[in-house]
Amino acid sequence: MGVLAASTTQSPSAAVLAATLVAAVLHASWNAIAHWIPDKTASLTIVNLGGLLCAIPLVLVAMGPDRESWPYLAASTALHVAYNCLLMVSYRLGDLSQTYPLARGTSPLVVTLLAAIFLGEMPRPGQIAGVLLVSAGLACLVFWGRRTHPSSPAAVGAAVATGLMIAAYTTVDGIGVRLADSTLGYAAWLMLLEQMAVPTAAFALRGRKLWYEIRPVWHIGLAGGAMSVLAYGLVLWAQTRSALADVAALRETSIIAGALIGTLLFRERFGTARVVATCAVAGGIAVMYLV
Repeated sequence: MGVLAASTTQSPSAAVLAATLVAAVLHASWNAIAHWIPDKTASLTIVNLGGLLCAIPLVLVAMGPDRESWPYLAASTALHVAYNCLLMVSYRLGDLSQTYPLARGTSPLVVTLLAAIFLGEMPRPGQIAGVLLVSAGLACLVFWGRRTHPSSPAAVGAAVATGLMIAAYTTVDGIGVRLADSTLGYAAWLMLLEQMAVPTAAFALRGRKLWYEIRPVWHIGLAGGAMSVLAYGLVLWAQTRSALADVAALRETSIIAGALIGTLLFRERFGTARVVATCAVAGGIAVMYLV
């Protein structure tokens, strides 16, 4: 347990902060691309193909991960596939500026609990205060927002389920990458296995018709895939150098970027409830880092 647990008594270093914030922006960007492409199956298929093209050369040059980490790689791959499916459903049912903050904001709460249980990373007072702020923001987003801009219960449920999958694979990868002895090798194999699964399943279900949906947007989707690989690679690196709860919280600053993209590019309504919710979630993340 001791070799796996990172220190929770200090805030993340400047390098961890910078890497995770860059990952957050990249993550919001590729999610915006996935949301923008009308056919959600096609969007996640082409994004995953882009990630696969990036993963192949990394697998060839990186040192392979230690065999102790392979069960975690297998579990994470399954969780990532479930996450992609739930994400696709979330984007089909709801607006980016609502489903994205709800899914991403759920994750740090659960990761904090899982890290304490499985890694002994007990939360600092600032982390606990941040969790409460994030919870208040999510409650505002879900309940208050319904009065002025009703949301589908199915969209809310899918977004929360997506957040639970994010928390699950974040915890699994936090353990796996620390056992791997090669952050790049773990990231490369995870991306290779994960990014193969979604296109394989999609083409099995849709066949050649899927190519016709992909062709007009292939270049944008491939760019999104490259962003996704770089974003999660940075997160995995940060998880080897800081507590999982800190990295999970910092990563979710992508909530702000996602909400702004949804409003500015997709013309989605950004009412009072979403302003308050986004500020509360962002404030909670700041408290978790600073206190």
